Amino acid sequence: MEQITIRDVAKACGVGVSTVSRAINDHPNINEETKQLVLAKIRELGYVPNNSARNLKRSEGKAIAVLVKGMTNPFFNVMIKIMEEDIISRGYTMVLQHVDPAEDEADVALELAKEKKLCGIVFLGGIVTRTGKNLAMLNVPYVVSTIGAPLKGVNEEDYSSVAVDDEREGKIATSFLLSKGYKRIAIFAGAEDDTSVGMLRLAGYKAALKEAGIPVDEKLIRYLPKDNEEYSYYTGYSSAKKIIEEGVEFDAVFAIADVMAVGACRAFLETGRKIPEDVAVMGFDGIDLTAFYLPSITTVAQPIKQMALETSHLLFEVIEGKKHRHLVFDAKIVERETT
Repeated sequence: MEQITIRDVAKACGVGVSTVSRAINDHPNINEETKQLVLAKIRELGYVPNNSARNLKRSEGKAIAVLVKGMTNPFFNVMIKIMEEDIISRGYTMVLQHVDPAEDEADVALELAKEKKLCGIVFLGGIVTRTGKNLAMLNVPYVVSTIGAPLKGVNEEDYSSVAVDDEREGKIATSFLLSKGYKRIAIFAGAEDDTSVGMLRLAGYKAALKEAGIPVDEKLIRYLPKDNEEYSYYTGYSSAKKIIEEGVEFDAVFAIADVMAVGACRAFLETGRKIPEDVAVMGFDGIDLTAFYLPSITTVAQPIKQMALETSHLLFEVIEGKKHRHLVFDAKIVERETT
């Protein structure tokens, strides 16, 4: 018989995980009737609360900070929700901190650690690699999530990470388009000085072209503009508009984020281009919108839910005294109407 979890109790009661957690910990911010309902359901289902989590609840430091660079990307919204549920179920609170594109994640983390008594930090998205040396100043454990590049100046034994192999997946995505017969493949990449995800996916793109004997055409590489280095619907839209205006020939686009692929599709349709007859489009991430956009968008889908849970689990492993670990997941191509 499968072990009953706090999520099972929450679902059975029709309440959120945080409400079940409050009932278990006798938190004052819960209606007495609701609390009794939850406790009765716990007895009925035979749920056994995690004692270590309850003890941690009573400790002084019980906040986990999640620093997000790229808050506008729906990909992160799903991960944040899953991590928050897990964090709350363990008796902690989650502090969500948006990091602007121009901000240094390590500096933001150091300031946040001074303001709040943190037990751990999750870096979600961003370009931590350029500031890795500053992370050594943090006195709390941290996990770097969705960032495939190793941190420069930081020993791998000093932090945990969760990611896909972005270079490998970028190569697989480009090879997929080549196998469909497309030869002039544009890539909507990250910033030109990117040292993380954007750089890796671009490297994979170039490797696939080289393997196919196709020279890299720099005109087909479209970097994010200096004044807006975010993966967004707008940057995908503007990149598509610009490559059309410049008269560059291309028959497919590999956008390194789904939101950019959606924006690109809009621009192509506005300018009378048929998808995929005139131009194929492929994204990266696997957000729900790609399935419901018209036409539905082919994407490199990351295992979002699994990565979110493992990010949280790795952090709590370290908090409990275990060693840091680095997990690399496989993505998969989900082919839809745009190719």
